Amino acid sequence: MSSDSLTRKLLHYDAEVRRLWIRGQRCHHGATGAVLAGAGLVGLAAMRVPALSAVVAAGGALMAHDWHDRRVWFARGWQ
Repeated sequence: MSSDSLTRKLLHYDAEVRRLWIRGQRCHHGATGAVLAGAGLVGLAAMRVPALSAVVAAGGALMAHDWHDRRVWFARGWQ
């Protein structure tokens, strides 16, 4: 599938290589983990809800699992 046809779709899941694309941008689980961990830390600081520590831990686990791809987590375009 070309990158041009991916940009026209909001979401695309490539089952063959198990990758998720959002408007033509590959969604790495390391980047998702960074967003989760950041949001969890902000929530912990603002609301002081201990249950949000699970969100921070899940985000950390996602980042650790995808650490080898960290250079391209937020890279634009086809990967």
